[in-house]
Amino acid sequence: MTTKAEFLLRDDEVEITAIRAQGAGGQNVNKVSNAVHLRFDIRASSLPDEIKTRLLQLRDQRISADGVVVIKAQQYRSLERNTFAALERLRELIAAAAFIPVARRATKPTRNSQKRRVDSKVLRGKVKAQRGRVSES
Repeated sequence: MTTKAEFLLRDDEVEITAIRAQGAGGQNVNKVSNAVHLRFDIRASSLPDEIKTRLLQLRDQRISADGVVVIKAQQYRSLERNTFAALERLRELIAAAAFIPVARRATKPTRNSQKRRVDSKVLRGKVKAQRGRVSES
């Protein structure tokens, strides 16, 4: 059983800036600001404290030392699609921090499974023992 935390990103907590994209794109890339630079301050956000703590503990290059998530989106040619992509990446990052895996309970192997394992090892040993040089005597 896994727990899924519900969270809501407020518009005033996310700072989105339009910037010029890098790379190939012809003359259009030099005159249109279609890339998006998203900044999200984890400590100043309205997220629950547990999620904030887990986010700050993540070893992600998009999270700076002072707890600000910086995402740059320039995959698409339109500003709207890049904005949506950056917000989606932020949601995925927060969802990854909100996910709590269920602890595995250690169990012992059954007697039958232990017997099957040993039998298969013995059979494999017999197959390997038959390999080798064949003597002609």
